[in-house]
Amino acid sequence: MALYSIGDLARRTGLTVKTIRFYSDRGIVPPTDRSPTGYRLYDLDAVARLELVRTLRDLGVDLPTIRRVVAREVSLPEVAAAHAEALAVQIRTLRLRRAVLTAVARRGSSPEEMDLMHKLARLSEDERRRLVDDFLEAAFDGLDTVPGFAGIMRSMTPELPDDPSPEQVEAWVELAELAQDPDFRAAVRRILARHAAERGEADAPPRPDPAALARDHARPALAAGLAPEAPEADSVVAAVVAAYARDLGLPDGPVLRRRLLDRLEEADDPRRDHYLELLAVINGWPAPEPLSPALGWFTEALRARLG
Repeated sequence: MALYSIGDLARRTGLTVKTIRFYSDRGIVPPTDRSPTGYRLYDLDAVARLELVRTLRDLGVDLPTIRRVVAREVSLPEVAAAHAEALAVQIRTLRLRRAVLTAVARRGSSPEEMDLMHKLARLSEDERRRLVDDFLEAAFDGLDTVPGFAGIMRSMTPELPDDPSPEQVEAWVELAELAQDPDFRAAVRRILARHAAERGEADAPPRPDPAALARDHARPALAAGLAPEAPEADSVVAAVVAAYARDLGLPDGPVLRRRLLDRLEEADDPRRDHYLELLAVINGWPAPEPLSPALGWFTEALRARLG
């Protein structure tokens, strides 16, 4: 059997004598024998081991794990799988940091804003889920059993991808801040609670949201430049009020119209539109149609007819 000195191994592998001696001293590539003068000698298997060690080190595998691999205490596929997953986590982290820095550069953020962006963006998936769940639970508390509300809750849930774009990171940070705003939480809760109460009163299948209904009817009038108080706006108001009365099973009149106006004024919150815009960016959805300014036009028209 041919035996090789450390110098021979160095020439065969391209590693330095110092490096080979280091691996040898730690039992990763032990000598096969020693020369009469005490020099270490290695067999051909040592060449293969050194090549494996070098490859694993280049891939970032630590020495204790390498020692277990060459000692056959753990299989190479197991080690490869574990390190592939570790690298995937590192790659996701680096991509997230890149997205944060790109967003900071584009926004011209202050050091305080950058710190906040980084803290919020680097939250683990579980931590992000807890933050979102806390907001949604506050908004939907006791309403999740109302027919259709589970779907509404899902439609309001952000899902930041593992490899977010700078725009998604920036949107996530803004949405996280908005979701933690007590006043916004209370506003969302009021809108949902009123919607649930009306569904209970009517005991009817799912129906269009009155705010969306008003927006859709008002949009053509707004585009045509029609003033809310103009007589031609009477038919727009009448159509929405009739649909609202029909859904609730109540007669048209000042009481119903005041009730509708209260609902629409409550829904005409720019923060609601902003939340949905941010949600669409984070989840990669098409941009939603905002309620404003068409809803604002309709509330003015309805208010003008209440006297």
